[in-house]
Amino acid sequence: MRIDILTLFPGMFMGPFSESILGRAVAARLVDFQIHDLRAWAHDRHRTADDVPFGGGPGMVLKPEPIFEAVDDIAEAGAEIVLLSPNGELLKQELVEQLAIQTHLVLICGHYEGVDERVADHLATRQISVGDYVLSGGEIPAMVVADAVVRLIPGALGCADSTREEAHSTGLLEYPQYTRPAVYRGIEVPAIVRSGDHQELARWKRRQALQRTRERRPDLLRPEHLEEMRQLGIDLSS
Repeated sequence: MRIDILTLFPGMFMGPFSESILGRAVAARLVDFQIHDLRAWAHDRHRTADDVPFGGGPGMVLKPEPIFEAVDDIAEAGAEIVLLSPNGELLKQELVEQLAIQTHLVLICGHYEGVDERVADHLATRQISVGDYVLSGGEIPAMVVADAVVRLIPGALGCADSTREEAHSTGLLEYPQYTRPAVYRGIEVPAIVRSGDHQELARWKRRQALQRTRERRPDLLRPEHLEEMRQLGIDLSS
């Protein structure tokens, strides 16, 4: 997979893309990251990539010319052109899975008061938001999208089973995880986790995932989850 990122701050990506899973995926040539400074496509000697908004208002808006021309130069035919924007669809695992089957992603990082609307209307094939809060720009959201996508590339995690039971991969939050020592500061790992009874442990994990989701993210629960909880004897009255 190739991921091109258009940004005013290319230096922000050096650390995150050279460490951990992303760094290993790059080293294994599973993904090719190309970070581009939008100012390289600016037309004036000051490399100006933003301007004041028509009609007035606070802040600056990214100009359309550098973004359109950058995409013209770097995007392959059929590439997914993603504008990171608070106006976009919310990033969820289902959307990540759709992005992960693409061969080429171009991520456009907005900044300041955003980008010229013509980029959103006539260039981007998707607009994506990583959450209902305010960030300084699209750089961190681009990192989030890249991390979520790359970990789904076969071989990126080193274990084919690693993503199957992660939080949100199944539509539920993940069950509790423990490791050695079995007792620490008087707090003991549940006996079922150490029992070796794989059938009962699987039942416990599912029950814990359902209960945790109900307590912390009830919005994720579907009717079939509620029926499953009834079958598992989970109290739904509280």
